[in-house]
Amino acid sequence: MTFRQFAINNVIRNKRLYAAYFLSSLFTVMVFFTFAIFAFHPAFFDGSIRFEVLYGMAVAGGIIYVFSFFFVLYSMSSFLQSRKKEFGLLMMQGMSTKQVRLMIFMENMLIGFFATLAGILLGLVFAKAILLLAENVLVIDEALNFYFPLWAIVVTFISFILLFLFVSLFVSFILRTRKLGDLIKADKQSKGEPKASVTLAIIAAVLLAAGYATALYVQAQQVILAMLPVIIVVTIGTYLLFTQLSVYVIRRLKGRKGIFWRKTNMVLFSDLSFRMKDNARTFFMVAIISTVAFSAIGSLYGFQSYLTKDVKELNPYTFMYSPFEGDEPLTEEQSETIDETLNNYDVQTEKASVEMNYFEVDNSERPEVLIATESEYNRFAELLDKKEVDVGGEEAIVVRDSSRVLVGASKKERLMDVPIELADGGSIHPDRLMSTVVLPEMYSYYIVDDETFNALPDSVETRSYTTWQATHGSQESIIEAGGILKNKFNPGRFQAIDHDIYTINKSFGPVLFIGLFIGIVFFVSAGSFLYFRLYSDLDQDKTKFKSIAKMGLTDKELKKVINRQTALLFFAPIVVALIHGSVALTALSHLFDYNLVNEAAMVLGTFAVIQIIYFGIVRYFYTKQIRSAVFY
Repeated sequence: MTFRQFAINNVIRNKRLYAAYFLSSLFTVMVFFTFAIFAFHPAFFDGSIRFEVLYGMAVAGGIIYVFSFFFVLYSMSSFLQSRKKEFGLLMMQGMSTKQVRLMIFMENMLIGFFATLAGILLGLVFAKAILLLAENVLVIDEALNFYFPLWAIVVTFISFILLFLFVSLFVSFILRTRKLGDLIKADKQSKGEPKASVTLAIIAAVLLAAGYATALYVQAQQVILAMLPVIIVVTIGTYLLFTQLSVYVIRRLKGRKGIFWRKTNMVLFSDLSFRMKDNARTFFMVAIISTVAFSAIGSLYGFQSYLTKDVKELNPYTFMYSPFEGDEPLTEEQSETIDETLNNYDVQTEKASVEMNYFEVDNSERPEVLIATESEYNRFAELLDKKEVDVGGEEAIVVRDSSRVLVGASKKERLMDVPIELADGGSIHPDRLMSTVVLPEMYSYYIVDDETFNALPDSVETRSYTTWQATHGSQESIIEAGGILKNKFNPGRFQAIDHDIYTINKSFGPVLFIGLFIGIVFFVSAGSFLYFRLYSDLDQDKTKFKSIAKMGLTDKELKKVINRQTALLFFAPIVVALIHGSVALTALSHLFDYNLVNEAAMVLGTFAVIQIIYFGIVRYFYTKQIRSAVFY
């Protein structure tokens, strides 16, 4: 058997340990290849797609490539540490340090070569589906047709072969500058039960509490000022949480006989205390990487929701013409132009016009406030299928500022304390408050009955509005018609809400698409770190549980201990990351004064479900390996 065949057989024999490394590398190559497919797509070179999309793809590809280097480097370090017995045996049989370096180099290049090929092939299989997804997420007008991405294949293959080559050489450099015996002894067994400093444990709790409290307390622009200090404090606190506070808690639990001597807790806590020193850094790294993924995707998704989700609700009319101050109302010629354009795109609408009168109101937030009649309000409410109002002769209704309708401000509406002065010297005090968007007015206003309106003094300003509410027509036709009309009229005068939302999505889509892919890469890598950490201790765990089984550990008790052990390994850093992410997204909601509960729950919940599924799969195979070694 040649030396090359020996290296290949080593990879095949260690396929369990190399599986996660291979699959994660494959996934990383596939994601990078996906970006390369976009970057070299003919549509970009034809100039039909915006340059910023191409630029964003290139930046994202660079981020993924740099992160891939550190990921592969960490993976190789895990493999070297976990194979100490194998290296020791080979050296005892006469293998030199140079031959060990060559063997590791060949193994890594072999895995890297096939991971690169498999990633490219898998990317080709799903290329069309990914291109279709990108058309919708990126909001691209042109179709991204499938093509054979020759340049994407060449760039991806060369980039990752060079990456694996550089990592392999770097590992060889490490082995040259250290004694191999030191590397062999750097195994996964704990170097003794770690000692926890009570002072550092308290500092960890204080730092996390201070960081959370600051992030949850600050509002508006204060969030930006507090962001960097909070990140530093929470990062330090997270490190101390895993290296000091968690160790201190475990030692305290071990000191309580009622807990430590209960059933299989002795096995669980003893193992945890000896593993914590080794796992602490992995926990910290996974928690920080996962927090970055949660926060990045949650922020992007939340910001898009902030821009688009409630725009339609705050602007319920499909089209609206509102002249500037001093402009003439909509002319007949302009009205015919709008109607003709809508007919050309087969968009049928219900048209409504209104002249809204503004009055001076004492002690109000604004010098001029709209006072609408009951009949005007009900006419537009009927157009929108909203509830009509019935205003008495001696009362008035205040409609809340539309920007506060969705925020749900708890403060009392200011106009509720401001009476409406009549022309004869009398006044009417508002007695009802409504939160709705009906009339084309973004600020708070009054509704009175028609008779009371006639008793008001002269208005200080009158503004004319004309709205068109679509009753028939495809979404594409409405968007296209809106774009045509906005080009014919001043955008400030003519509004087309569906076209505005489409424009926002088109601008923000590339950012969300890129952030989503990078976040997924980070999260998958974090899960792979946990997999490496668990399976690198598999041989040690087999020996340990086999010894304990001889003392009477049953199959049921074994499963219980393994479930708890793997659950703590997988979910301790993820739970911390979820808490970090929820606090970060809460601070973001304070920055924009916008409720992000639904968006945060969707993002964090999705990642939690993925982690639970991943945990279930890994636990099944891990438990199967342990049970086969212990009971069979």
